[in-house]
Amino acid sequence: MLLQSLLAQAHKFNLAVLNPERASGAEISESLAFSGIQKNLVTYLTSVLHESNVDAARNVSTWLGSCFFTPLVGAFLADTSWGRYWTVVIFISIKAVGMIALTVSACLPLLMDSSFNSSSIHRAMVYLGLYLIAVGSGGIKPCSSALGADQFDGADPAERVNKGSFFNWFFFSISLGSLLSSTVLVWVQGNVGWGVGFAIPTALTVFGLVVFVAGRRVYRYKKLEGSPLTGISQVVVAAVRNHNLTLPEDSSALHELPSPTEANCKTAHTCQFRFFDKAAILAPSSSGEKGAASTMSPWRLCTVSQVEELKILLRMFPVWASMVLFFAVTSQASSTFIEQGMAMDNRVGPFTVPPASLAIFHTISIIVGIPIYDAALVPLARRVIGDDRGLSQLRRLGVGLALSVAAMAYVALVEARRLAAARAGAGAMAIVWQAPSYAVLGAAEVFTTSGVLEFFYDQSPGGMKSLGTSLAHLAMAAGSYLNSGVLGGVAWATARGGAPGWIPDDLNEGHLDYFFWLMTALSVVNLLHFVHCSGRYRGNNTAS
Repeated sequence: MLLQSLLAQAHKFNLAVLNPERASGAEISESLAFSGIQKNLVTYLTSVLHESNVDAARNVSTWLGSCFFTPLVGAFLADTSWGRYWTVVIFISIKAVGMIALTVSACLPLLMDSSFNSSSIHRAMVYLGLYLIAVGSGGIKPCSSALGADQFDGADPAERVNKGSFFNWFFFSISLGSLLSSTVLVWVQGNVGWGVGFAIPTALTVFGLVVFVAGRRVYRYKKLEGSPLTGISQVVVAAVRNHNLTLPEDSSALHELPSPTEANCKTAHTCQFRFFDKAAILAPSSSGEKGAASTMSPWRLCTVSQVEELKILLRMFPVWASMVLFFAVTSQASSTFIEQGMAMDNRVGPFTVPPASLAIFHTISIIVGIPIYDAALVPLARRVIGDDRGLSQLRRLGVGLALSVAAMAYVALVEARRLAAARAGAGAMAIVWQAPSYAVLGAAEVFTTSGVLEFFYDQSPGGMKSLGTSLAHLAMAAGSYLNSGVLGGVAWATARGGAPGWIPDDLNEGHLDYFFWLMTALSVVNLLHFVHCSGRYRGNNTAS
């Protein structure tokens, strides 16, 4: 009996600890590969493809947006057909093909004449590789974190608490990969060559796939429950078709399955968004017929639980919308922050620091901040507030939004001072002045980026966990697209009539500080909106 008990505990440890660690270990390789492209991409586009500052910043933001938009497709396939494991395997393979294409595109100019650098063939190969990587990211981002969280038993109190820490350490793994890319890979790309700089993350992508596949026999796998998007669509269609029916005074008269199974947990009825309750009204002509409900089309009659799942997503929407502008702000670290660094003195003592390497302060802030948050702040908040998580999910997100306001205000002040010094002939401002903006933005991500992943996973209905995680990535995508749109709008509005605009190729002729102040003002409005909507938020009330 003792041996059997020990084996059971060892198996439980393997599921609850080692499996998430495998996911985190594979994520380090995947993150290093992704960040190895992302961190210095704006430099590659301006120096090798000779794009303008505005075009390069917009293209980086659009590509990042695509990397975080494709998870909707990956989540759909994971929940309906392939499962999370096979979705990750297939999409990592697609990403590896994109990495190879990008590496080949960087090596070909070495074999061709110098005019190849700016040729349409070179540009096409670069963007082919980039967007294959974006497609590959679509299966990895929503499924790797969700699969790791699946390894924890929600019915076990200890594992339920550990699941909250898992999201912190999963984000820590991403940040560790980002740290290595900000230092080693950026240096290799600038000093050895772009071909080698892209070949290293290509090899790491393949390595991450091998590590992930190695744990296939011991993962916990969730049973597929069909497309959550189909169920949501059925509720909307049924509610519209039943719009002329009158809602009963007693909600118990609405249609519900009599004995919900474990895979279809009953969800308590709520009065918010009552229009969609009409999807659960049994038409008078069939209400008296035995078994009539079971024979009706699901596009005409839905259960209360289906309706409530849609309501849960609708209640999360204001929080989701608040995250969009936050991720538009974090997009600056991969675009305008680096372009600002290119206009500064990048000598630090005897060293010459590539502008993209200043992102190391962003990453170090995350790597140091997560253990402090998890080991010190959470236990302190538990004692003070009484919440098992320490800070509630919404409080955590609010702190991150406030820090993002501080980061943008600081970088705007730095840019104003840099411009004043340049126009006064005082020489270039030292690049180390950028360090606090990266560090504060990293601290904001400690609270918000891992917090939003946990929020959408935790608050999503049981059959929509991959979709919930993809909603977090969709917020990142929308933020990047928003940033691209704002950059385009600013260029259009400020560069008319031959004016240099706010963000010209020579930043000393423009006003990048005005753009940073614009983002600061938008962030303040966004923070106020979040405070308002979080105070009215009611969480997931699924009763298993």
